[in-house]
Amino acid sequence: MKYDAIVIGSGSAGSIIATRLSEQKDKSILLIEAGPDYENIDSLPNEIKYGYSTGTDNNQFSQNHDWKFVGQATKLAPKMSVPRGKVTGGSSAINGQIFFRGAPEDYDEWASQGNDEWNYIKLLPYFRKLETDLDFQDDFHGTDGPIMVRRHFRDELTPQDDAFYQACLDNNYGESKDLNHPESTGVSPTPINNIKGIRWSTAIGYLDLSRHRLNLTIKSNCFVKRILFDKEKAIGVQVESKGEVFEVLGNKIILCAGAVGSPHLLLLSGLGPKNQLEKYNIPIIKDLQGVGKNLSDHPIVWVTYKTKKSFKLNPLTYSMQVLCRYTAKNSKFRNDMLLVMSNYAHDNKTTKKYPAHPDNLLSRNSGNPLGIRIIVGLWLAESKGELSLTSSDPTVQPFLNFNYLDTEFDKKRMREAIHKAIELGNHASFKDIIEKRIDPTDEDLESDIALNKWLLKNSMTGQHISGTCKMGPSSDKMSVVNQYGKVHSVENLFLADSSIMP
Repeated sequence: MKYDAIVIGSGSAGSIIATRLSEQKDKSILLIEAGPDYENIDSLPNEIKYGYSTGTDNNQFSQNHDWKFVGQATKLAPKMSVPRGKVTGGSSAINGQIFFRGAPEDYDEWASQGNDEWNYIKLLPYFRKLETDLDFQDDFHGTDGPIMVRRHFRDELTPQDDAFYQACLDNNYGESKDLNHPESTGVSPTPINNIKGIRWSTAIGYLDLSRHRLNLTIKSNCFVKRILFDKEKAIGVQVESKGEVFEVLGNKIILCAGAVGSPHLLLLSGLGPKNQLEKYNIPIIKDLQGVGKNLSDHPIVWVTYKTKKSFKLNPLTYSMQVLCRYTAKNSKFRNDMLLVMSNYAHDNKTTKKYPAHPDNLLSRNSGNPLGIRIIVGLWLAESKGELSLTSSDPTVQPFLNFNYLDTEFDKKRMREAIHKAIELGNHASFKDIIEKRIDPTDEDLESDIALNKWLLKNSMTGQHISGTCKMGPSSDKMSVVNQYGKVHSVENLFLADSSIMP
């Protein structure tokens, strides 16, 4: 059988793309997922179903739902875990469920780079279309979309989140009840796609709308090894399942494998920088210099506190109820910094981690939170990394060089943010909660040089990778796709995921 469209990856993008395409009843759609599929909420494993464990925690104890990538944060940092979902729903099935939009000027900047369909005003109807916001019903929010969104308002907050909220107010960050309002800044309840403890992934929100459609075929536990070409025309994919390798043909091939999977698959298929392809004896379809370049992310570090013995943390409560956005000193980027209150349930970033999660609470005593952290995030970094091949074997992951804090401006903003987070932790609202600060130490704060060293050793992924196949006009030699997702210089091949964000 030849499909009208083959969608590779059923994650945050792929589940939506397949569901929308299958609305055309005369089109046959194949959705391929490397991980398992669960056909309804009741069949979901707890680690996917509930929002108590996320990202890096899942990476430690789940063998079935994570690609388990490893990356290099900086030259001084140890190898870091890079969680990416390997299950229907993709990373939306293992993530932190924080559901907020970029600033309007972010999208307007994309448009200024030759992607005029991507400005904020043109995107707003789609932001509204995808959500059902249970708290706000106005011109900026959706009321009947597939993804459910809610917030914890002041009267619902945990004591530590309420203390953080008050500290932010008293330190003049300002307040916004609705983080997704285009003019929002300051401290705000976190919009989350977690409803009554259920992580509302795209598998739940979107695939459940389309599973019954006869023109949509979902194939899980199928690993796509490469894209098949007839000269410069994509005609299908090579897939491995249960030890068998076979070919599937389609009129359109749509990569939704994410900012790691999509560029990796392009490289393996002969699209990418010529020198990389020649190094691994991969036949060249097109020399596309931008594939794997421009790797963008939100680097984070943690200001970690030990809580007082008299203060009890609830392991079954969503732990990032409040966040604060602000603009760094002398920054030209509005809301380029983020501070988030969070629990933590492990001693450090390198040993085994046992998340606060129902299964853990039943099987281990180590699932209870040990303390609290203020997550410090650089939300618009200058520094860019790169994804590159390490082998022509599709099962060998590419090298992920995140290259965090490579510019002085990035380091300066993060240093400032650390001091701001510590100032919040010193606020009187935490007097009955915090016993002492664990990390960074006073020695780490003695000078800019010392703090730079600490930052370079401790920076971690915010799990928001993008940019590795950026969109732009063909005149931009580093762009990989046009603004409609079509790969430059080849036929029938499209990308639709975070890799195309410029």
